[in-house]
Amino acid sequence: MKVITKVDGPPVDPREFDLPENFSPNHIEDIAEIFETPMTGHYNWDYTDADSRIKKLYELGKELNWDGEIDLDWSKGIGRDEYPIKPEMVARLEGPLAALPEEKRLEYMRHDQAWALSQFLHGEQGALLVASQLVSCAPTYQAKLYAASQTFDEARHVEVFSRYLQRIHGLEYPVNKNLKALLDKTLTDPRWDLKFIGMQIVIEGLALAAFQTTKETSNCPLLRQLVHYVIRDEARHVTFGINYLSEFLQTLSEEELEERAQFAYEACVVMRRRIINTELPAKWFGITEDEAFELIVNQENQDIFNNLLFNRVMPNLKKIGLLTEKIQPLYDELNLLAFAESDSDFEVDWAEMKKPLEDSKEIDRQSEEQLAQHNAAGLF
Repeated sequence: MKVITKVDGPPVDPREFDLPENFSPNHIEDIAEIFETPMTGHYNWDYTDADSRIKKLYELGKELNWDGEIDLDWSKGIGRDEYPIKPEMVARLEGPLAALPEEKRLEYMRHDQAWALSQFLHGEQGALLVASQLVSCAPTYQAKLYAASQTFDEARHVEVFSRYLQRIHGLEYPVNKNLKALLDKTLTDPRWDLKFIGMQIVIEGLALAAFQTTKETSNCPLLRQLVHYVIRDEARHVTFGINYLSEFLQTLSEEELEERAQFAYEACVVMRRRIINTELPAKWFGITEDEAFELIVNQENQDIFNNLLFNRVMPNLKKIGLLTEKIQPLYDELNLLAFAESDSDFEVDWAEMKKPLEDSKEIDRQSEEQLAQHNAAGLF
């Protein structure tokens, strides 16, 4: 059995994976951080197979399973001497990054994408742990079945993001402190519905938008296919959360509902900072992380990116009843409230969700088409 080292927090330095030829699995050390939760579980003794949306989502999860080892073409990964984003995106670079010599700019962008994909990886591990908790603590039979299927989805996502980082970039960055704080809160809160809100609505809702942006802008056919398949899974997960919570939250008292609304707001505040990489520019350009945050958050393209992200989350918070009158002014201060009136992406189109998994050629076609649409709208 390998050595397991228990630590008080996540790593602080990035890891490199260009290992020597004589390196073996016996040299690998597992690093584990303990968290404790007063989780309350539920047996459910009614196995009635109700014909519900949750059941349909569970059946779709079984039908559309994919294998990262077999269904992804790992031969299509880019080399480390290639830009990780499409040429037209490289051409638009501005500021200190554009001023770097090409070799340094390429290295920075490889590290930058490795940082972003590392946060995807850590978020997927968090989703894996939360989904496994929901199997125990969700009160209904259908929810337990779906949470079990989601647990396997999340395990697959952890597997493929980890493999991509190791094989393609040879780098893995530690979890961002803001993402870690939200994962800690979601995992350790005893209330099962807060786990739904934190993971299914906020974290995965924002992740869906980030995955879509990655699919459109990535220069790597392998990564475009990988995130497309993850998007298919995550869309079901968010749909599950919306359908399940929209009914349950109506049973709560006004005070209980306000508690959930406040939690969702705080989660959005945390995730707004999570999506900004301040660590890398601070290190490369000799500034503080606070200075890097101000520099990035005031860029027009960063504001557009935030809009793309919250354009997906806010309508769903409204749909499940968590944009209460008391909480709305707080979102307004963040310039997020207007997005609540956008169309939700998760009004379920069952025909769309039942489509067979697309091949790499079709995914590339979609990527180009969606990027062109966003370019025409001035979003990139």
